[in-house]
Amino acid sequence: MNIFPAIDLFDGKAVRLLKGDYQKMTVYSENPLEIAKDFENSGAEFLHIVDLEGAKTGNTPNIGTIEKIVKNTSLFTEVGGGIRTLETVEKYINIGVKCVILGTAAVNDEKFLISAVKKYGEKIAVGIDIKDGFVAIKGWTDLSKFTPFEFCEKMQNIGVKTVICTDVSKDGAMQGTNVGLYKEMSEKFNINIIASGGVSSIDDIKRLKNLEIYGAIIGKAYYTKAISLAEAIEVAK
Repeated sequence: MNIFPAIDLFDGKAVRLLKGDYQKMTVYSENPLEIAKDFENSGAEFLHIVDLEGAKTGNTPNIGTIEKIVKNTSLFTEVGGGIRTLETVEKYINIGVKCVILGTAAVNDEKFLISAVKKYGEKIAVGIDIKDGFVAIKGWTDLSKFTPFEFCEKMQNIGVKTVICTDVSKDGAMQGTNVGLYKEMSEKFNINIIASGGVSSIDDIKRLKNLEIYGAIIGKAYYTKAISLAEAIEVAK
C-alpha cells in the first residue's frame, strides 16, 4: 500500500479543515514546499494536494505553490480541488503533476470526465467524497443523488483507474478511518482505492494495508505528530 501524505492549500499556506468546514481551518505552515521536502526526507514517494480555494471557485489560485513543490521534489504528486475543464487539467499536467483528481466535475459533467479519461488515461483520478450516505460535491457543501457504490461502479465503467474515497465525517477528526467502507469497496470493484479521512494511527495503517487497497492519505495525523510518517510508510510496504 502506498502512503500519500497530504497538503491542503489555502492562500499559499498549508492548512487543515475539520470535517470540511472552512470556518474550522488551522494553518500549519506558511511554507508548503518545506513540508513536501519533509515528506520526502521521511521516505515518502507520493503526495496528495488539495487546492481548497480552487474547490470553491473552480480556479487555480495555488498553482504557483504547487509548481514549486513539483519542481523541487521528486514526489509523485496528485492534485485536486475545483478542476472542471480540460484546460485546467492540462495546466496541471504541464507543470509536472502526475495525476489530476476530478471531484464535482466528475459528478456533474460526465462528458468532461469521459473526455479527460480518453485524453489522459491513468492521469485522471476521481474523488468520491461521502457525506450522509451520498457523494458530496462543491467542497462538501452539497450532496449529489449518487450513493458511493453507484458512483464507483459508474467510474469503473467509464474507465477511471483510481478513486480517492473520503468519509467526510471522519476527515480531520482523528477518530480512526472507515475500514468497513473501504473493505466493501475493494471487494466490489476492480479499481485502485485510496482511503482518505480519519487515518490517525499506525493501527489504521495496518488495517488498511490488510485490505490490500492501493493507498492511504495521511493528513492531520502528520501535522499533529500523532503518526510518524516514516513508520507509516514502513508499515504500509
